[in-house]
Amino acid sequence: MKKIILILQFGVAATFSFAQNKILTMEDALVKNRTTLAPENLRQLQFIYGTEDYVYLKKINDKDVWVKGNFKNTETPFLSLEQLNQKLKASGNDTVSAMPVIQFNKSAEWIMNVNGNKVAFDATTGKVRKIINKSISGKENVEEGTAGYVAYVDSFNLFVTNGTLTKQVTKDGSTDIVYASSVHRDEFGIIKGTFWSNNGKQLAFYKMDQSMVTDYPIIDWIQRPAKNVNIKYPMAGDKSHHVTIGVYNAETQSLVYLKTGEPKEQYLTNIAWSPDDKYIFVAVLNRAQNYLKMNQYEAASGLFIKTIFEEHDDKYIEPLTPILFVKNNPSQFIWQSNRSGWNHLYLYNINGDLLKQLTRGNWEVLDVKGFDATGENLFYVATEESPVTRNLYQVNIRTGTSKRLTQEFLAHGTMVSTSGNFVIDSYSTIDSAGTIQLIDVKAGKTKVLFKASNPLAGYALGKVSVFTIDSKNKIPLYCRMYKPINFDSTKKYPVIVFWYGGSHAQLIGNGWNANSSDYWFQYMAQKGYVVFSIDTRGSDNRGKAFEQAMFRKIGEVQLEDMMSGVTYLKSLPYIDDKNMGLFGWSFGGFNTINFMLRHPDVFKAGVAGGPVTDWKYYEVMYTERYMDTPQENPEGYASTDLTRQVDKLKGKLLLIHGLQDPVVVQQHSVRFVRAAIDKNIQVDYMIYPGHEHNVRGKDRAHLYQKITDYFMQNIK
Repeated sequence: MKKIILILQFGVAATFSFAQNKILTMEDALVKNRTTLAPENLRQLQFIYGTEDYVYLKKINDKDVWVKGNFKNTETPFLSLEQLNQKLKASGNDTVSAMPVIQFNKSAEWIMNVNGNKVAFDATTGKVRKIINKSISGKENVEEGTAGYVAYVDSFNLFVTNGTLTKQVTKDGSTDIVYASSVHRDEFGIIKGTFWSNNGKQLAFYKMDQSMVTDYPIIDWIQRPAKNVNIKYPMAGDKSHHVTIGVYNAETQSLVYLKTGEPKEQYLTNIAWSPDDKYIFVAVLNRAQNYLKMNQYEAASGLFIKTIFEEHDDKYIEPLTPILFVKNNPSQFIWQSNRSGWNHLYLYNINGDLLKQLTRGNWEVLDVKGFDATGENLFYVATEESPVTRNLYQVNIRTGTSKRLTQEFLAHGTMVSTSGNFVIDSYSTIDSAGTIQLIDVKAGKTKVLFKASNPLAGYALGKVSVFTIDSKNKIPLYCRMYKPINFDSTKKYPVIVFWYGGSHAQLIGNGWNANSSDYWFQYMAQKGYVVFSIDTRGSDNRGKAFEQAMFRKIGEVQLEDMMSGVTYLKSLPYIDDKNMGLFGWSFGGFNTINFMLRHPDVFKAGVAGGPVTDWKYYEVMYTERYMDTPQENPEGYASTDLTRQVDKLKGKLLLIHGLQDPVVVQQHSVRFVRAAIDKNIQVDYMIYPGHEHNVRGKDRAHLYQKITDYFMQNIK
């Protein structure tokens, strides 16, 4: 479910119990967690492109100064605001009043914003090149290429400019015809709609015709009178939009469209340019999402050249990453696939021949960090040690031999230098807010750059543990538990259970704060609750079978695994199983309502935020991947229509919805409330005007106060 990753922010805090006695406030847990109670870090830490030097912003005499260091040398001041302004002034440009964000990782230039203009400062020549003029910086989907051309969208149409000449590439853009924007509702790894060629002279872009998709009303309640704003929302089984890919040559001002063919209702994803910019590669996925073709097209003509390879799956395929050409070898590329049951790296040649599987095992490759200078070694992040860890590895393309570069049972975040000789490694543990070190890849040595202090020092905290329990069919399920402060095993404690259970999300982690950005779970532990979470089947990073277990029967395996969690909780002598509450958001909101209807005697109260209540009302791309269409799977969809089962509800239930939610539209919760009224069932309902699928900003503390009050009123 797109934007699902947002639910992780509803997660948990994780530290061990200390002897301190300060108590978290709601502001501490939901506001200061992003400021004064956030873990310390090295601001804007990065490698300088083409060197082994790292830089970051540091306060020196209360002023922001860039400092530089490397493995051999100690850190020294590198660039002050005064020095930067001297350089800008000498080049005939405006100065800045505060140190801007600077990228030192693009060629030999420093990329920054100067008074609304995005510029590149050449530290060697002292010259400044304007990349994006402030006159277009506020336009939609602004993206620059490497040759001085900039693409942007204005009034639904695509424009390309070089700062002197601006060309309107399309002229029929509208709410129905969408150009150069993300398509397929951000599924399949799609996050944008423009793709510059390597030389920056050609632009591939999406064109989406959604005129056939039904309008869906989103009411703006702030206006007087309230105003209807229609969006295009293709629901499962209904007509979907038609997408094509245009290619604009900024030098010749020519425009062609790739001949992607029929049917029109297909998904065009994972766009990649060949190293010589002559070809474009597109992963073409059928609407059923079980058959993929990696197609090659000629950029100049748009003609289809050939299908490089195909993939089939009995359930579904979800391509998330474009092909990656091997550095210094344009005849080979890397493709990520979970065809073996786990996401791994495969080496192909340009003819579509599989040369070798580079990684293998019952674990997932999560991210690729790029090549070293030679192109012989590829860096990747994987879960080989455990689903709750993240370690960096290096695989030799020629031999297929891998080695681990980061150590221990930890969650590592990494950056690799241009040469591949050094790695910036940032890691944390459950009770340690973070350490940053520099790794010498060849020597295997490390140098600690920074160690964060505990931002919750002085607070009375509950003890947290991460562990596994067995599912009904003996699959280990990762769990996390927070015990109340001053825990007494002879007493009985009420329980709050938070879960999600859907794809693209994993709640349980081994890093600081359990990968969550707030401290609400610790807040509830301070108030005397045991707080429990479980990653059920359907969750991310556990392999294909673990996720696909919910195929055509969303909710069934999640409920089965939650019942395993409930059985575990009831086995603990300190759990008051007569006072338990259940909480979930989005997919977790659906799971929460579904569980309370099918197992009405387990939880005394539940909170469901932004919940799906009938999968027929959710979008085509996501829903049909896991459920097929309503026409193909009527029994499966009927079982997810929670409005049919509302009369089974026994416990207290609070539904929460953002009034402007374009993801899980408000009709879901409204239909459930209407069904409850029809069956004379009492439910509680809270809306958040002005918010979409999540509640952010200052209102977030209000949201969690509402949830806290509801549990405290009903779970004694």
